[in-house]
Amino acid sequence: MIAPSNTYKIYLATTPVDFRKGMDGLANYVLSNFDLDPLSGAFFVFRSKGRDKIKVLMWDGTGLVLIYKRIEGAGFVWPKLTEANISMTKAQFEALFEGLDWRRVESANYHRPKVA
Repeated sequence: MIAPSNTYKIYLATTPVDFRKGMDGLANYVLSNFDLDPLSGAFFVFRSKGRDKIKVLMWDGTGLVLIYKRIEGAGFVWPKLTEANISMTKAQFEALFEGLDWRRVESANYHRPKVA
């Protein structure tokens, strides 16, 4: 899998999308529903109605990349349906992609040392 670095933004569509959409359809969805540029390098995550499939759209600098995953079992954990799209951290994205409850993933609070 192409994993995002900590510098990439990751956005999650909270409502399901029509999974017949390909790269161009999802890029248009990003423009109209996220009000963001699909060629920004950010990761955009979408789910199917059945919560058993996700698609990830991103621009790698040379072209659009579409990742499709179908999970077996209970399905992906998703937030409640709202009109707003949300952002997530790299750790949350990795947990989501593995089928874990990404909402329970929190970053540790690191303190900058006074002396290196």
